[in-house]
Amino acid sequence: MRRRGFLARGTAGIGVAAAGALPYGLARLLAPAAQAEPQSRLRPPGALSDDTAFIEACIGCGLCAEACPPRCIAFTKREGGGDVNTPYVDPRIRGCTLCGKCMEICPTEALTVRRRDAIDMGIAQIDRAACYPWVDKGVCGACATICPLGDKAIDFDFANLYRPVVKHGCVGCGLCVEVCPHPSLPIRIVERSKETVAPHRV
Repeated sequence: MRRRGFLARGTAGIGVAAAGALPYGLARLLAPAAQAEPQSRLRPPGALSDDTAFIEACIGCGLCAEACPPRCIAFTKREGGGDVNTPYVDPRIRGCTLCGKCMEICPTEALTVRRRDAIDMGIAQIDRAACYPWVDKGVCGACATICPLGDKAIDFDFANLYRPVVKHGCVGCGLCVEVCPHPSLPIRIVERSKETVAPHRV
């Protein structure tokens, strides 16, 4: 009887665990196809487009971070890669204001001075299935309001004054990611070759 009771409880426990895991499995299935592709670590503005060349050119002096007014530049730690002590921006923590100070002070070719509209850190992508205005859960506009490039980079949908739409003038500074109030961050920075609207699996 003890063995039978143990097996019954064990089977019930497995069933409960499977039922509990079901929502997570469905969430991953319905998640945007690009969910695994957002760039949480962006190179500072003016960085060489080839990351290997950037790593070779960067001497890890730290001047870019010292010159950065919003203090958005951090450095990679010893994580086993060749990019130790190279600078990056994590827009989930703090986005780049495109002030250009880091480009001006860099002593190597790792960061080169460019016009704000010629910078390429990536491009913003919006998940319309989670963005508050796109799912009619309220008004927002934080991303469009904070954008240093204005309506050249992000504007509102013609039919709705609060639904954000990313334009190709976006340079991927990440300020929109920093200010987004939704906990799941439905706006993210992705490679420029990706779409500005997050595709979903069918």
